[in-house]
Amino acid sequence: MTKVEAVVVRERVEIVIDAVEDQTGHVGVTVVEAVGHGRQRGITHEYRGRVFESRFLPKAVLTFVVEDELAEAVVEAIADAARTGHESGDGLVWTTPVENVVHHRTGLPLEVAS
Repeated sequence: MTKVEAVVVRERVEIVIDAVEDQTGHVGVTVVEAVGHGRQRGITHEYRGRVFESRFLPKAVLTFVVEDELAEAVVEAIADAARTGHESGDGLVWTTPVENVVHHRTGLPLEVAS
């Protein structure tokens, strides 16, 4: 099994999840709200003549646990769907090997319960 995690802008969450389901057939995701910044270092706002800097931008972390054979296709689907066309700030996607995935309800390994 492989864990695929991605940081994406909030507006792209549903688009990314739909793309993974449509392109790979995998269903099941955990979504966590997050804040952070990369190279863009946040943004500045102007309100009533005053300039405010927001160091952190709203993001979401998506976590998929998939069969090893699907991992590359899931990464590609995420990267394509998360791309906004801006110079920076679209996020990242990475994979991690996973062992011993067990369903709470059945006590069975994920491979058996699927």
